[in-house]
Amino acid sequence: MHNSTIFAQLMQLISRHEFQKLAKETKSEYHARGFTSWNHFMALMFGQLAGQDSLRGIEAGLATNAQLLYHVGMDPIHRSTLAYANENRPHELFERLFYLMLSKCQPLAPGHKFRFKNPLFSIDATTIDLCLSLFDWAKFRTTKGAIKLHVKLNHDGYLPNFMVMTCGNVHEQKIAPSIPLDKGDVVTFDRGYNDFGWLATLDNTGVFFVTRLKKNAKYKVIERRNVSNFKNIYSDQTIELTGFYSKQDYPKPLRRIRSFDPETGHIIVLLTNNFEWSANTIARIYKERWQIELFFKTIKQLLKVKSFLGTSPNAMLSQLWTALIAYLLLSYLKFKSKFQWSLYTLCSILPTNIFAKRNLWDWLNAPFKHASSRAPDAQLTFAFG
Repeated sequence: MHNSTIFAQLMQLISRHEFQKLAKETKSEYHARGFTSWNHFMALMFGQLAGQDSLRGIEAGLATNAQLLYHVGMDPIHRSTLAYANENRPHELFERLFYLMLSKCQPLAPGHKFRFKNPLFSIDATTIDLCLSLFDWAKFRTTKGAIKLHVKLNHDGYLPNFMVMTCGNVHEQKIAPSIPLDKGDVVTFDRGYNDFGWLATLDNTGVFFVTRLKKNAKYKVIERRNVSNFKNIYSDQTIELTGFYSKQDYPKPLRRIRSFDPETGHIIVLLTNNFEWSANTIARIYKERWQIELFFKTIKQLLKVKSFLGTSPNAMLSQLWTALIAYLLLSYLKFKSKFQWSLYTLCSILPTNIFAKRNLWDWLNAPFKHASSRAPDAQLTFAFG
């Protein structure tokens, strides 16, 4: 029988050396009082992977398996200690660990569905409701609190590439300029992001965008293309904006495409600065934007991002970054496994096996077969270093 638990082997995929390096750089061990950053991180990861969304649940779950925690280098914790760490230990440690893990996980992800080689991203935001009396800093409405997660999703493997948390009343257009995009990137987003000054910045940077045109936009058509060869494309036009402010913000021509969605029966009016790809490809790019909606649904259903272990912004960010790290870890297992896991199935089964003493990769590749005593494959780990 294998001596390490599934949880221990999962945590061994994360380099302790790199973690301690980040802990030193972010000064997260300052006033640690015996509760190390590693123990803190392990406790939060246990909450995500075992489906525990309360301090008491994490404390009890670890306490009942205290004899199995040796292999992860941690001890049982008191919920008061965890609560203090959530409030005071800088969340930047978990943020930087997320981006480090992303750099190791992203190269393993399968590519997007399109023929073009350009990176494809979606940008959107989701709101998480909060009790205003507990989270008085999270302003949303007069009697309601909320936070908003602004995310950039890479369609290579559908991995989150960027995240920022704001109060619920912060509009997406205010965050959009801070989202990193490079020349050659293709980005799609809903019309809530339609700020023509920002779209001009994207165009000047060499970024291709695909979005929806607002109904009240003023423009004139300067060229029409033949769309008779496309089944669900009603028109493909080159336009110029004629509104006083919009024309100043974006003086260049744009491309307007009317596309019929047979699944919904709606006609969607698209706007893009890409004049090279077919109208059908542009319509498919915008339809692919739905993947970021599925991502939000996934993290809200499968991970612990709707109820929080603390009420301060730092505590919430620590939990959110840990949730995204858990998402990367689960995606990594999915990419590497020979079994056709979905994230939903993996998250459903993992909590019941998290302290099982099985070889991780044997279990992932053949979850319904008998356990093996084979040692873990050292090559199937994040290549830190």
